[in-house]
Amino acid sequence: MTASTSPSPQRGEISRDELVRWLNDFLKVGELPDPSLNGLQIQGTDTIRRVAASVDTSAQTLQAAADAGADLLIVHHGLFWGKPIALTGPHRERVRTALMADLNLYAAHIPLDAHPEVGNNAVIAQALSLQHTRPFGDWMGHKIGVAGELPRELGLQDFADRIQKLTGEICLVHGGGSPNVHRVGVVSGGGAGAVAEAAAAGLDTLLTGEPEHKFFHDSFEHGVNVIFAGHYETEVFGVRALAARIEDEFGLPWQFLNFPTGL
Repeated sequence: MTASTSPSPQRGEISRDELVRWLNDFLKVGELPDPSLNGLQIQGTDTIRRVAASVDTSAQTLQAAADAGADLLIVHHGLFWGKPIALTGPHRERVRTALMADLNLYAAHIPLDAHPEVGNNAVIAQALSLQHTRPFGDWMGHKIGVAGELPRELGLQDFADRIQKLTGEICLVHGGGSPNVHRVGVVSGGGAGAVAEAAAAGLDTLLTGEPEHKFFHDSFEHGVNVIFAGHYETEVFGVRALAARIEDEFGLPWQFLNFPTGL
């Protein structure tokens, strides 16, 4: 069900508290286990007229949002991860940058991976035209990824080339399974550990972000292809889709701040 909100004073402007309530409801923040602090992490100006979106939170990202005139920065990877962090060194500078700019910081981690409309995995699945989609990718007892079937089989390298065109990142391919790709599982970011689950689900290929050495042999021992398309590059989709959804809902212009890590 689409989240709803009371009318804003005027289209193109909304109070921070109203937008945060809408975001928390729309993303179902709090319904999934997550070590990060999802939601409003830094409180800034009371009125939101312009939005910025980025994958990561850094001093560079925060300053770019401030320079762009954003009132709200939406990120996938926020500043807080389940434990207190002293406001010293680089962490102090990040917080100081936001406070000096009166910039609101909103983080959505697992809720944005898992969201059926604007989630990283849902948007990738849609971009690949996956059919007969279903939940996939276990996260602490919850499915946060997507599995489905390509409209037609592709050779493994052809599929990897298609992913490269989608993300702009050269893919690392572990050809542990079939030379052709038809049944695909998508888990953005750090989904290298989902190979066994992919094999159990009858998938021939797993698309994820970054590789982990401890899972290197899984692809070949389980007979599943794995395409690593970059942690960063597989997680640009959610924040962009969410910002676009906010524009549709409230008329707020937005800008994507692209600071790729190459990882």
